[in-house]
Amino acid sequence: MSRNLCVLLAGALSALGLAPLELWPLTFVALMLLVEYLARATSLRGACGSGLLFGLGHFGVGLCWIPTAFTYQANMPTWLGWLAEILLALYLALYPALAGGLAWRLMRGHRLGLVFVLAATWMLGEWLRGTVLTGFPWNPLGVIWLPVPAVARMASWIGAYGLSSLAILVAGLLWLGMRWRWPVTVALAVLAGVGFIGLGPSRMAVATSGVAVRVVQPNIGQGEKYAEDERNARLYASLSGKPGPVPRVLLWPEGSTLRFLEIEPRARADLGALLGPHDLLLLGAESVTVGKTPSDDVYHNSVFALDHTGALRWRYDKAHLVPFGEYLPARSVLGRIGLSRLVPGEADFARGPGPRSFPLPGFSVGAVPATVGVQICYEIVFPGRVVDESHRPSFLFNPSNDAWFGAWGPPQHLAQAQLRAIEEGVPIIRATPNGISALIGAHGELIASVARHRAGVIDGVLPPPLPPTVFSRLGLWVSALFGLILGGIGLGVPRYAPGWTLVGTARHPEDASVL
Repeated sequence: MSRNLCVLLAGALSALGLAPLELWPLTFVALMLLVEYLARATSLRGACGSGLLFGLGHFGVGLCWIPTAFTYQANMPTWLGWLAEILLALYLALYPALAGGLAWRLMRGHRLGLVFVLAATWMLGEWLRGTVLTGFPWNPLGVIWLPVPAVARMASWIGAYGLSSLAILVAGLLWLGMRWRWPVTVALAVLAGVGFIGLGPSRMAVATSGVAVRVVQPNIGQGEKYAEDERNARLYASLSGKPGPVPRVLLWPEGSTLRFLEIEPRARADLGALLGPHDLLLLGAESVTVGKTPSDDVYHNSVFALDHTGALRWRYDKAHLVPFGEYLPARSVLGRIGLSRLVPGEADFARGPGPRSFPLPGFSVGAVPATVGVQICYEIVFPGRVVDESHRPSFLFNPSNDAWFGAWGPPQHLAQAQLRAIEEGVPIIRATPNGISALIGAHGELIASVARHRAGVIDGVLPPPLPPTVFSRLGLWVSALFGLILGGIGLGVPRYAPGWTLVGTARHPEDASVL
């Protein structure tokens, strides 16, 4: 089997550690293969090529839900969805190529140094992937730790990108352990120390919340969303239930009504009739600011808070929009070749101002008035960008429309929301039309959920938030510091361990390791 095919298959194998399969031990085997081929590289081009092929396999398998999304975009042909996934995987693979090439260039003469520097450059690559061209940080490598809660909770210290570096470091030490025993011991010691910190007593929360919530999932597919609006409204009303003696917060998904609430009083009155005198409804809907002419109208993807009188208490507008889904980049050019069909509606959505915390009148967490932060759908996948730092919320509401994400997209989306809960130390409530809706605790634990393609509700009490985490205080700076420490160790070890040379060097060619 050729080297290129082996690296490509290793990348594909690594994606099996992601949701929904979560076969994370296979990811470590794949990462060990990647380190091996980087160690064998005899040129910068070869090292970058290994990273590129690994990334192509990893993203090609991990993003296999992308073609499904295209089937809902103006009935685009299936082949166009597969072409889009391949092109996206090729683009995203540039970042593992950068990580591998830079690590090889800096440490091409040293095994141990390569492992530490690769852990740092991989973090750099993921940060760039989440930033360049508005960013696409979907499935950071660190998400594979979620089935290992003791390690996953370290995201509260070093963030998801830091967990990705940790995965590379552990895999690299295991790779070194194939020739020497002590790196395996070090890897196990690292994980034991991480687990001790992640599950330490300082992470305990005191249950002080008394906010009753009901999350509604109506099992409405993307094809039914626009065709049966009246039926859908009745379904939402039925699942919401009758008001009771206990005040509650009802939470509906993104796009749960097609009516423009700000300019349709009747729509607000119909929704208010579902609520008790102290209830609140949080729901996703489009909003419009009417201009002098239809071409001047401004549209947002929004979440509204509405009370029993039909009054709108506040509105959040989505800030991080999806390219080709909610707006068309370079519309004046791409629209001329027919790509405007990719964006539903007549015009692009406008961006909102970013993370905000909003009041929930009449509700409190302990003695503190309850507040909510909102992140609509895709916004939740961006580490360090989901919370109003100056007004920390009691919880985050993540309404989403996962109806066009295929079989793998919804569980991957849920996993990334769990990472945000750990990073920020706040619970998260997800509401989707047909899966997966969930109540997530501040440790990232899944308290309750409604499975895909099922109608149902989640009734519960809002989990309490934790005290501010290290990551919530310092954000991506603490991830960067962790990466700098790893990189510094990698650059420094040749001075103290000069014998750990790599394949292709003149001094110790007999030290070649074969996986």
